Amino acid sequence: MEHEIVWQDRKRVWCGLPWTFTKYELSKEKLIVKTGFFTQNQDEVRLYRILDLSLKRSLMQRIFGLGTIHCNSVDKTMKNFEIKNIKDSEKVKNELSDLIEEARRANRVSSREFMTEQEDDDEEDSEE
Repeated sequence: MEHEIVWQDRKRVWCGLPWTFTKYELSKEKLIVKTGFFTQNQDEVRLYRILDLSLKRSLMQRIFGLGTIHCNSVDKTMKNFEIKNIKDSEKVKNELSDLIEEARRANRVSSREFMTEQEDDDEEDSEE
């Protein structure tokens, strides 16, 4: 089944030009990161598995209208990852945040389910 792409962009170099081989695609259900030229990799994370978002914009990024979104998730292969050097980063972060909440409601997932996993890890650490 083909997913409707809500947003897509390329990772950009420091001056804002899309001369990289990293592509981002966002649908209502998942975020896909495609990397590489000779050997291509494709990673995806279901939106309801993303726990937290933050936006970072250095001075150079602000000059060229770019930003980096840092994502924390409970996905096995994409725990902590970044959507680097993208245009309209604040708008993309807000849209991603809204889609995450929508995906959580649709899949009946609450953040409490993720908190219990983290609490279990904390208890193991405290026993040492």
